[in-house]
Amino acid sequence: MFENMDFSKMGEMLQKAQEEAKKMQEESAGKEFTSKSGGGLIKVTGNGNGEIIDIEIDDSLLEDKDALQILLISAINDVMKMIEEDKKMAASKMLGGLGGFPGQF
Repeated sequence: MFENMDFSKMGEMLQKAQEEAKKMQEESAGKEFTSKSGGGLIKVTGNGNGEIIDIEIDDSLLEDKDALQILLISAINDVMKMIEEDKKMAASKMLGGLGGFPGQF
């Protein structure tokens, strides 16, 4: 399993992985993800850090608390799923780019 591996380069590989992780985190912070529910009556925006940064609510929902809650929960859950999928794709891309572990990534 390790016969073709040069362990003298392990520190270099770990440093590269840390740099890639930091770069990925910085890029994620600048991304925005938006979800709408109720045909656009609710719009929720989150950033790549998993923080909700904006919520827009149509005035027509202010009189219907139950509908407002249901649509808000739906939009927030959708945004959080988008952010999580983006993180998974970025991590997969990062690990695939490291190399050094034949057959492992």
